Amino acid sequence: MRACVPLIVAMLCSLAWAGKMESCASRCNEKFNRDAACQCDRRCPRHGDCCEDYEHLCTVEEEPKEPEPFLELEEGTEEAPGSHLYLAPNSCRDRCREAFDRHQPCHCNARCPEFGNCCNDFERLCGHDEGFSYSSDAITKEELQSISEKIYRVDTNKAQKEDIIINSQNCISPSETRDQVDRCPEPLFTYVNEKLFSKPTYAAFINLLNNYRRATGHGEHFSAQQLAEQDAFLREVMKTAVMKELYGFLHSQNRYSSEQEFVSDLKNMWFGLYSRGNEEGDSSGFEHVFSGEVKKGKVTGFHNWIRFYMQEKEGLVDYYSHIYDGPWDSYPDVLAMQFNWDGYYKEVGSAFIGSSPEFEFALYSLCFIARPGKVCQLSLGGYPLAIQTYTWDKSTYGNGKKYIATAYVVSSTQ
Repeated sequence: MRACVPLIVAMLCSLAWAGKMESCASRCNEKFNRDAACQCDRRCPRHGDCCEDYEHLCTVEEEPKEPEPFLELEEGTEEAPGSHLYLAPNSCRDRCREAFDRHQPCHCNARCPEFGNCCNDFERLCGHDEGFSYSSDAITKEELQSISEKIYRVDTNKAQKEDIIINSQNCISPSETRDQVDRCPEPLFTYVNEKLFSKPTYAAFINLLNNYRRATGHGEHFSAQQLAEQDAFLREVMKTAVMKELYGFLHSQNRYSSEQEFVSDLKNMWFGLYSRGNEEGDSSGFEHVFSGEVKKGKVTGFHNWIRFYMQEKEGLVDYYSHIYDGPWDSYPDVLAMQFNWDGYYKEVGSAFIGSSPEFEFALYSLCFIARPGKVCQLSLGGYPLAIQTYTWDKSTYGNGKKYIATAYVVSSTQ
């Protein structure tokens, strides 16, 4: 009988462990556990695998906590402070209300906020200058939050819950992002309903992704077909309620007098070429943000979930971990992650998950037009969202307007 005691104890322990794995007691907000009979992580309601006592034990909180903001790294952070890639070299000191000079890299006149080509210290030095009434914040924070909620509501092309299953796996601290350690053995995307990609805006977007060479310093040369694909994408997105809502808002703000003017400006700011490397015309805002680039041995840009999924499916992207997972229980959601792209590492890369191409295009465009080079506070489904844009200050188009250097989600705090 004495010999059976260890076996009995082991069986009891096993049963106790199994019971624990079927309950959320002491397991709330734990990471996904493939060995458990049911889950207690925050995403289990989405995947339908929560333990029966999840709602009772894990969803009651004294106060909802705002997620911590995360730092998005772009190639500009590699530069010395005095030569930051996205900072205009000149100042508005003693230049407020000066006449427009196309030879100046940035401007300090009353219309520079309209064209997005003010020097970085314009608002601080000129915004309260006597007789100088125009403010770069002519579009208020409340107006931005209102229009972003409208855009969020009318995005009928976004993925539904059943269209995408992601496996976010290991969440790490910001201090661990430089380790370049793969902490997630499985892909990020478990399932994507590729019928989404047959929708007109998705198909037009995907057609653009193979038009670029990711290494900076190699000029982009578009064929007639590729230029036509840019126009096709703009035509398709402008048919959507998302972009019609955006244009209507900007038109009401006197930013554009016609839809034709709006579309022309979108084409220039997003698809106009400039040089990040040693060759003229090797980059654009669209390539950087949506397709991704490699500079100085690191991934820069690459903020789109469709691009990520397609590259992961081909075995070119290896998902490592994440540091932020947004509060949304439906799509679009936001993930800030670490990954390896065919031998090059991305330390922190934020992306909407499950959004339509027009949704991202609209929000990034809105923030670049309303808050160029600044943090742009929005609201989606009642949750705060912040987007950072940067202007490209080494070259301009039109009447001194600036190209998009980059745009990405930086946090969900206000």
